[in-house]
Amino acid sequence: MRIAVLGGGNGGYAAAADLSEQGHEVRLWRRDRPAFAAVLERGAISLLDERGTRAIPIARPTLEIGEAVRGAELIVVPAPATAQEEIARAMAPHLTDGQVVFLPPGTFGSYVMAEIVQGAEVTFAETGTLPYLARKRGPAEVAITIRAVRLPTGAYPAKRAAHALEVIRRAYPAVQPCEDALSAALMNAGPIIHPPLILMNAAPLEHFERWDIHNEGTQPSVRAVTDRLDAERVAVREALGYAAPHFPLSDHYTGERWMYGDAHRKLVDSGDWREHIDLRAHRYMTEDTALGLAFVASVARWARSPAPVAEGLLAIAGAILGRELGRGPRTLEALGLAGLDRDAMKRLLYEGTAA
Repeated sequence: MRIAVLGGGNGGYAAAADLSEQGHEVRLWRRDRPAFAAVLERGAISLLDERGTRAIPIARPTLEIGEAVRGAELIVVPAPATAQEEIARAMAPHLTDGQVVFLPPGTFGSYVMAEIVQGAEVTFAETGTLPYLARKRGPAEVAITIRAVRLPTGAYPAKRAAHALEVIRRAYPAVQPCEDALSAALMNAGPIIHPPLILMNAAPLEHFERWDIHNEGTQPSVRAVTDRLDAERVAVREALGYAAPHFPLSDHYTGERWMYGDAHRKLVDSGDWREHIDLRAHRYMTEDTALGLAFVASVARWARSPAPVAEGLLAIAGAILGRELGRGPRTLEALGLAGLDRDAMKRLLYEGTAA
């Protein structure tokens, strides 16, 4: 099928190469011409994985978002949550009824983008992680360390979930249904695993030029905080009546049952995550903490489910950044949803903005 991939980051290049190799017609959009020049000139991305390295032709690399989106059955947006609103505004004039927009992951971006996109009957869906652990190694090269084997996914509005999941599953067979977009947003691993890693490794991140927070940065004390934070996430899901599996992060470190299977060892062995991290500008802070963790904490407040670790990490991150994060732009309060009761929230999630 025809697929648009929007974004030029690690996930965007991995998706474009992987989906092209599967036989789909992929149109890859990136707005930064100089950074995109190598792909535009070659018409291909070099993909490195367990099968070796090969050049994967991309049907249409483009600088025009309309050219990418028009006629696409599936629109994959593996971009940071910080870019979702701008992308939604850019693609809105080009969308048509029946298209599916897939956010891997979403940080409740399915709701946020749907509020911007009006007119066309488009279904948004989001999942708990990228379909790939991937890193770009050059201007037209990406390495995929591991592919997800389980992608819990919820649609907005949920009444069109069957159509959305059928379309997405043709590209990503690992998709598994969640109850709705809020359930899927509470599967997002980034706001759970990354804030403790970046905040509790703040000193070495500021001292060393390169640091692997997933290797020497993942010590028992960090894991203990992550486990407590993840328990708060699971408690929120249970308080809202969402069903297991909740994909606890303990499985990411110790077993095969998580979204990537046995991922942590392969991630560390790859060496691709030994990198320079700007504590204040990296997406682990700007996306996973300032947006993602703040969202989780706001849902916990709304559900009256205690989340002291989430609130404490937000306070520390706010002290580093010099601003208060607990009422940030991706919280239920900022989105105007904190005043809904549970029945009204369920209706909204099922019916969408037209309810």
